[in-house]
Amino acid sequence: MATVTLAIASAATILRSNAQTIGSSYTSTAPKDCRIVDRAKDLDDSTTRVCPGKAGYVVLISEDDLRETVSVGRNRFGASKEPAAQAWFGPFNSTTATVEWRAANGKPFAIIQRWHIADNTDQDKDGRPVAKPMLAVTRLPPGPVCHVAFVDAQANPNANELARHAADEYARNFKCGKDEVKVIGASGRAVELAKR
Repeated sequence: MATVTLAIASAATILRSNAQTIGSSYTSTAPKDCRIVDRAKDLDDSTTRVCPGKAGYVVLISEDDLRETVSVGRNRFGASKEPAAQAWFGPFNSTTATVEWRAANGKPFAIIQRWHIADNTDQDKDGRPVAKPMLAVTRLPPGPVCHVAFVDAQANPNANELARHAADEYARNFKCGKDEVKVIGASGRAVELAKR
């Protein structure tokens, strides 16, 4: 009996030592919390800003022609060379100012950010495109920074939970440039627009 108890206790200790604590923390990409590093001189309002992230990372937000890209790196230059820095959505789009960082034992492995994708086929009373909400899951180093999964926030009432699950399950092993970005949950108009 003592041998069985000792074996079970040893197995439990091994399982606990291999278990990771996964959680979320948040940072802001609001202009007031970031440093503007590039501003166009013409009327298109193109800007690039660098925002503090977690664990020594920065978030690079580039906006041009009413479209944004979001990337992460150890510095502005590194973030600008990542695949995420070239991942444009066709329709006009923008991001909200909150970045959710998913981390295992305090080490970030993914971010989740809410995007608004303009739908030109659905216009408000003033003729402006209605924005469709979507969550994008982006993997972090080691390896390239790129989109891993999209969750349509309008089609999925539990979009935040789905995005966290996608980050936890897919981000660390996702192969940028080889694996296809996953659609998690019910597909909706925002995801349809983003995948064009």
